[in-house]
This record gives sequence, C-alpha cells and structure tokens, in this order.
Amino acid sequence: MSPASLPPRVITGKHAGLAAGGENGDVVTGVVDIGTEARADEPVDEAVRGVPAPALRGLVGWYSGYRQSGLPVARHRGLPSPWLTLILTLDDPLSVAAHPDPAAAPGDYLTLLGGLHTAPALIAVPGRQSGVQIALSPLGARSLLGLPGGALAGIDVHADDVLGADAREVHERLRAAAGWPERFAVVDAWLVGRLLRGDADSGRIASVPPPEAVRAWRLLVATGGRVRVDSLAAEVGWSARHLQSRFVAEFGLSPKAAARVVRFDLARRALAARPDRPDLAGLAADCGYADQSHLDREFAALAGCSPSAWLAEEFRNIQSGHHPAS
Repeated sequence: MSPASLPPRVITGKHAGLAAGGENGDVVTGVVDIGTEARADEPVDEAVRGVPAPALRGLVGWYSGYRQSGLPVARHRGLPSPWLTLILTLDDPLSVAAHPDPAAAPGDYLTLLGGLHTAPALIAVPGRQSGVQIALSPLGARSLLGLPGGALAGIDVHADDVLGADAREVHERLRAAAGWPERFAVVDAWLVGRLLRGDADSGRIASVPPPEAVRAWRLLVATGGRVRVDSLAAEVGWSARHLQSRFVAEFGLSPKAAARVVRFDLARRALAARPDRPDLAGLAADCGYADQSHLDREFAALAGCSPSAWLAEEFRNIQSGHHPAS
C-alpha cells in the first residue's frame, strides 16, 4: 500500500504528544478518546494527536486535531517554537488578535501558515473551534511549501496565499472527512503528494536546504539550543558570518535567536508536563539557563508573561503548547 492509503496512527491521552511529537513532544490536556460522543448540552474539549506517514519523517513533527464547544471565552498565547505552523480549520475561522509582528493587523483565518518567530501571537478562543494543526520542520519548508522557511519569518499568512488552490482543495477534503483518522489520512496524502511533486519538478526552487544549513539546524536542536555560534559554524565548515546570513535566509532566525527559541520551547514543554508541581529553579538548570531569573526574563521576552501566568492561562485552553503560528 502507498503512504496515502495507510491511515496515520492516532494517539490520544495525556502522553499523546510524547509519542507523536518526536524530539519536542507536547502534553495534551482535555483529551476525549475517538468515538466518545458528548451529549448535545455538554461542553466538548477534545484533542487528538496523529503521527505523519514515514515518508514525512524529519519534515513533519505531528498532526494535532482539536475540537471545542460550549466552553468559556478565553485567550490562547501562541508561543515561539522550532516548528512552522499550518492550521486548517473545520468550522469557524481562527481569530488572531495579535500577531508576532506587531505591525500586522488582527484577522480571521480559515487556513493559516506561520513561520518561526520570537514573540507570541494572541488567539481569541470564542469557546467554539475545531481544526487540524500541522507542525512543519523548517527543513521541510522547501519540499512541502515550495519556499524556504525564511520567507515566512515572523509572519502569519492565509495558507492559500502561498499554496494556492492546493490549500483550498485539501481544506475542503478535510472538512468532508468523517473523523480524526480520516482527517489525518487526508493530510498525509496531501503532504506526501506535495513532496513527490516537488521532487519530480526540476523547475521548482531547490527542494532541500544546503547540507551545511541542515546540519547546523539539527545540531542546534539536538543540543537543546546550547551551542555557541562559532562552534556551530566550525562544525559545518562555514564562517560565523556566512552561517548567520544563510541561516536567516533559510530558517528566518539567526542561529542565536533560534537557539533561544529551542531552549525556551524545551523549557515550556517541561513546565507543561508538570503544571501542578513546577520547579522553576530546577527547570532553569535543566534547560541551560543561568538561573531562575534568566528563565523568567526569557519567558517575559518570548511569551510576554511569566511562567506561572502562562500555566494559569494555558491549562484552560485545548491547544496547550500549540501556536497557530507556533
């Protein structure tokens, strides 16, 4: 059977993210097993994780399906992470109240594509929303999106502005799918198809980043953001200046900024894994911060709030750990 005909493995439960998220697994809260039907008058707060097809390994981290209705109005803080984000809604548009780029106007999105960023987005959560979020590695931007991740740096766009009719077609198929396994299979088939078309089309932009950039990104992530830029440059055989320019062009962040984001992402995921017993001093040490004050400053800079404030906000929201532009 082809990858398109094999449904992706679907994971539910509180360890779903660790199984599906690869090197940066999430903890998913408010999970309802597939097949569980809520009564019409009961609130629904559902999150399901899907594992992409083997052909997409290294290019796509995970799929996250979410469905929410009858819940209080809230706000989701979309945090910086080492993943590009693609969101395909299933009913109402996603309402972005504030983008990582403060110059960008608020807006509603039926489909959203976001690049790497160093400031939070603010998402209005009206109490009713559903969709599929796809975590894309910047290493797969060329092959899956037809452009380098640097072209999306710090911005959110309507996905069909980049992907054209292809995004509109998969959005329609996704909305017509019966359940989460079928929706994830639709996304699998679509992404594998884009990957194969990109490999076959010699007229498209180069389908992979330069090997030095790939190695630099992987080393940066593998070290948890704890590698010096000069050491990274020496490891890949580039000067620090050349690494800086090529890294920004390819991924949208400088190596130093990307290291901050990777380290922060690990810290907030570890924090989310134990929200009832946060050990901020220990977390700071484990994630490479000088001390708890350093961690607090990075949270203020990258999340716009303190770690405790983020926990209080986020564990009221279904998309814990997932940024529509995160």
